[in-house]
Amino acid sequence: MAKESAGLLMYRRREGRLQVFLVHPGGPFWKRKDAGAWTIPKGEYLPGEDAMAAAKREFQEETGLTAFGELVELPSITQRSGKVVHAWAFAGDADPDSIRSNTFELEWPPGSGRWQSFPEVDRAAWFDLEDARERIVPAQAPLIDALEAMMRS
Repeated sequence: MAKESAGLLMYRRREGRLQVFLVHPGGPFWKRKDAGAWTIPKGEYLPGEDAMAAAKREFQEETGLTAFGELVELPSITQRSGKVVHAWAFAGDADPDSIRSNTFELEWPPGSGRWQSFPEVDRAAWFDLEDARERIVPAQAPLIDALEAMMRS
């Protein structure tokens, strides 16, 4: 059975342009990656757990921010790994420099026996839609397309 994740795509308008809030994964694997590495704040949830509640929890854990207001469901996407991502969009605003992420433990370097702590998210930023499509993990780009279509209707 495919793993499932849930996340939130925060958006805002600046100077008439739609922008989205994306996060960059922390840890040594992602350190030097940029294009195609950013993501919506999201995480896995357990069978039987409410996906929207999990999306709100993961957003808070990865950014330290609380999502407020109406959440609008976006079409689910399937990542290359087979993981299904359920997402909701909401209007909001935040200072990317103020995020506070939870951490995870990883043996680094691999096989060294040394365990280190890394933030799940090492930075966040606002991107206009064109730039966001270049930065986001390719499988998540349809979430941006869905948001853009939603905002036009």
